Amino acid sequence: MDCVTKFDIELDKDIFYAGETLTGHIIVQNTENIKVQGIRLLLRGKSHVEWKVTKAGERRTVKDDEYYIDEKKVVWGKDKKEVEGGVPIMPRGNHRYNFQFKLPESTLPCSFESKVGTIRYYLRATMDMPVSSSPQSKKYFSIIGPHIDCMDERYLTPSRASDKRYSCCFCCSQGPVALEAVLERSAYCAGENIKLRAEIQNGSDQDVWLVCKLVQHVEFFINKGVLGLCKEASHKVWQYRGDTVRAHATEKFDDLQQYLQLPVVPPSMVDVCSLVQIYYTLKVCLVMEESGEVLDLHFPVTVATTPYRIPNAPYPILQYDHCVPNVEGGMYVSSEFQLGQVYMGDGEEETDEVILFRPLYVCVPHERLQINSLEKEGGVSRAASRMSMTRLSDRLKFKEPRVTVISSERDSAKTDSEEASPSHVTSHADGLSPLFAQVDLESQFNQKPSDDLTKGQLEDVCEQDTDPHCSVKNTDITNSEVKVCLDVTDSHLELPKQT
Repeated sequence: MDCVTKFDIELDKDIFYAGETLTGHIIVQNTENIKVQGIRLLLRGKSHVEWKVTKAGERRTVKDDEYYIDEKKVVWGKDKKEVEGGVPIMPRGNHRYNFQFKLPESTLPCSFESKVGTIRYYLRATMDMPVSSSPQSKKYFSIIGPHIDCMDERYLTPSRASDKRYSCCFCCSQGPVALEAVLERSAYCAGENIKLRAEIQNGSDQDVWLVCKLVQHVEFFINKGVLGLCKEASHKVWQYRGDTVRAHATEKFDDLQQYLQLPVVPPSMVDVCSLVQIYYTLKVCLVMEESGEVLDLHFPVTVATTPYRIPNAPYPILQYDHCVPNVEGGMYVSSEFQLGQVYMGDGEEETDEVILFRPLYVCVPHERLQINSLEKEGGVSRAASRMSMTRLSDRLKFKEPRVTVISSERDSAKTDSEEASPSHVTSHADGLSPLFAQVDLESQFNQKPSDDLTKGQLEDVCEQDTDPHCSVKNTDITNSEVKVCLDVTDSHLELPKQT
């Protein structure tokens, strides 16, 4: 209605915990006296999952809902169902109506946004006007939950794991390759560094290195039908690549915690919401230069909502931030929360995207670590995610997706130096002419001929060559290219025998 210029919900804060009192007010601005039956307010918290399946050649949508909060209140006037006494009149002017709700003390799942499933908490106000359309206002807010304390005794017990493998080359066995890792505690709040130590014993003839991966697992359920449906998603939060351990060497990694930081991600949710479950796994792997990933250790990691505290120390400062964009909870923004842009005819001027709401998660003050995306051999590549859908009675496990690598500056320098020398260069020079003294003939002849020699370089090569079997028979030298024909006898191209 045109006479109502503003109808909005304002909260005293946008972040709440279970058991707190939600307080706020409704703002109404109207330019005329209007008949209003009443202003109703709905507080709701629910989870919703939805995706499409193909059954009997037909594409259909399956979905399910679960409610945690569903309370109603009349802020002004009368309820819509009350018909006695006539319709009240709201005078023109600016009005402010206070309200409050007591949130349940039971465990509430955190606010969560993804393409498949959502967990949302919101207030919806409706102004019931009998003679015109009823204006509505909606306000979303974030719930921090469930309550998980890093000081819980079950999370403070160190976890230790080790694995060993023996390798062999033909009939000769090589020394063992062993990996041992210790995780000091298993629960961390976002922004804390993961306390991990590792040791590698490399008894093989290959170079090895350590790879640490943090993986997010999200499961979506639809509890309908006989068997129900389940959809699983797996995303790499980050990956760190340690220094290279040379052949027949042992190295300890005691400073991993300065590289392994837990970013802002949704907290762990297991047996809290029947439609969405979230858990995390820390994978410590040993990668060999030629064989790839051969050893891996798995540590369950719990993302908590209450950080670790030192006894007799002040309570740590808490902050709230949005989730990182490469995992569920931060990689999807619903179109409902995106403010549309209107073209004004002023050219191709780019404007920043306006997002009306994104869930917030608790974290400790921290500086985000920069990820160096560097591809390595041995099954390590760029970040990726996988998603699959199965029935509850027949779950499928995820294969290991390719991921980005966090590497130290020292290994980056080593990689650059290794790539500088071509792989086909060898040290054998027996029976070869100066043109092929340091080149493997088999790999060289499989490549296309190069026309990069200049006239001066060609003359220097021919002057150094004293072999009569190798001579320049015809040279058509122009400014753009040099063509060379060589006579090489069969005996001259005989490769050295391998011992």
